Amino acid sequence: MGQKFGCQNMVDPIQRVLMKHPKDAYQYQAKVNEQSPQLHYFGVPNFEKAQADYEKLVAFLKSAGAEIHFLPADDSTSLDSVYTHDPCVISNDGVILCTMGKDARVPESKAMASYFESIDVPILGRIESPGTLEGGDVVWINERTVAVGEGYRSNAEGIRQFKNLLGNHVDEIIPVPLPHWTGPADCLHLMSNISPIDHDLYLVYSRLLPVSFRKYLLDRQIKLIEVPDEEYDSMGCNVLAVAPRKVIMIEGNPITHKRLENEGVDVHTYDGTEISIKGSGGPTCLTRPFLRSNQ
Repeated sequence: MGQKFGCQNMVDPIQRVLMKHPKDAYQYQAKVNEQSPQLHYFGVPNFEKAQADYEKLVAFLKSAGAEIHFLPADDSTSLDSVYTHDPCVISNDGVILCTMGKDARVPESKAMASYFESIDVPILGRIESPGTLEGGDVVWINERTVAVGEGYRSNAEGIRQFKNLLGNHVDEIIPVPLPHWTGPADCLHLMSNISPIDHDLYLVYSRLLPVSFRKYLLDRQIKLIEVPDEEYDSMGCNVLAVAPRKVIMIEGNPITHKRLENEGVDVHTYDGTEISIKGSGGPTCLTRPFLRSNQ
């Protein structure tokens, strides 16, 4: 095949994506029952229903043309390993492994490195402690510009190392300060508040965006669709673009759904009760695209 990896944008068609099925991340109901409270989940996922709902997400991605790769089961990782977006960032020069801000997730990047090496996707480098970085804080504005949330999951040292690893592959890295919100135990990433839908169209929850960053997006002629307050907790802002203006989101966010359609977006939904809402991980979190391309 031709190009194997490269993902310095958030909206071009997904060609290859890394996921981890709940049957391998959760493994069995007793593990789910035990770990959910430890990981500060909002509820205990139902193991059987989680698998069925996940299959619908997988079917949609396949129908959109994505080649899906699944991480194997690994006893060193927790339930959170179903959220494959966070343990790494994909540059056009290889994989950058993250040191996670949530201790229970630290082993995930090692497991991910083994898999990428097995399919000949090179490892560019790693964020080393005391630096922390999580994939959910990284938003590519375009191939040469990347915004990184600075909060409880990604810190200034992690962002500094990230910049060094990217080197001349980027022109600008924009640190975006994140608020305390509900505290360090919760999962607030930059991508909790922003989802690119097209190169010039983003879905945002402006209440949690710094004024300077919101103004920066507008100055770049990016149109912003606002998520209403009543659909933020149901993860209305977490939307995965599988191609420009073609997305999948969690069902039950009708206002956001309609606002996207009003902008000409092809919107698909899935039941995220078990695999998304309870563990705070929407469709962007459940997927790690590692090749996006128009080719």
